[in-house]
Amino acid sequence: MGWSLRNLPLLAIAACVLAFAGASANAGVLDAVKQRKMLLCGVDPGLAGFATVDDQKQWTGFDVDYCRAIAAAVLGDPKAVTFVPLTARERFRALQQGAVDVLIRNTAWTMARDTTFGVSFVGVNFYNGQGFMVPKALGVDSALQLSGAKICLEAGSQAEIAVAAYFKAHSMSFTSVAATAEAQPAAYQGGGCSVATGDVASLYAERLALQSPQDSIVLPEVLSKEAYGPAVLQSDYRWAAVVRWVHFALVNAEELDVTRANVDAMRASDNSDIRQLLGSEGALGKGIGLDAGWAANAIKAVGNYGEIFERNLGQDSRLKMPRGLNALWTDGGLQFAPPVR
Repeated sequence: MGWSLRNLPLLAIAACVLAFAGASANAGVLDAVKQRKMLLCGVDPGLAGFATVDDQKQWTGFDVDYCRAIAAAVLGDPKAVTFVPLTARERFRALQQGAVDVLIRNTAWTMARDTTFGVSFVGVNFYNGQGFMVPKALGVDSALQLSGAKICLEAGSQAEIAVAAYFKAHSMSFTSVAATAEAQPAAYQGGGCSVATGDVASLYAERLALQSPQDSIVLPEVLSKEAYGPAVLQSDYRWAAVVRWVHFALVNAEELDVTRANVDAMRASDNSDIRQLLGSEGALGKGIGLDAGWAANAIKAVGNYGEIFERNLGQDSRLKMPRGLNALWTDGGLQFAPPVR
């Protein structure tokens, strides 16, 4: 007699389905990374503060540290990373085709990307948005003082639309100076326009490249919202969980005052949340295919979220970017993570 699912009771069929699903899930990116003993991380070819490489092929930056944190959590070695520089046009195809395991490349989370590209964003590690950079000599400290200003803008761009809407909402006028994003730095430095605009992260990087960076400031107002975060293949929920919880662990570590320097000592903390985060209590790592020390390894490698931010983007970096929306929720920002428990 031939074998078929109709010969099995309902519970047995369910068990077969779950077993098949489990086998499929287990044959995913996490296992490939462990077998390869190397994480393939897609990054920007060069954006100050986020990902840059020196003459000795040493990578540094906010996104770079996130790659190293994942490698430390999964492989126990923050150096077990191959950084794959990707242009904006290449980035999603590289992820879709398996050329990288994770994309951490100053990439904004949008509905179209999250629903039609076959990828999933696992969290927000940097809140960004369109802003303004002006010469200090202009004597302003707010975008609300820019009425009548000459602004470098590319015709028909989203940046132009956002600027027009902002100025209209505040009953202000401006003069548009035609300039592509590539031409804006020269036009701004040459005095062709008195205001440069773009996403805040890029403006801070652009400011560094000026002849006298200290003579320009980025104003505090943000005109739009962009949420940057790591992206993975949509089909691999277990790998998504690994990358997501590495991010959450770094944020929780800052909130719990666990740092790169004290992580070992904090394993014996009286706080159960800290002990569970660091693996000295419970076995939460097992649920995502990692050992008990996964989060401790990540924190020891690169520090907590605040340490990563300040070293690469904040007051300990050349950019001197304020935390702003990227401060913890307890400090008036938006960075918030579910507890590791």
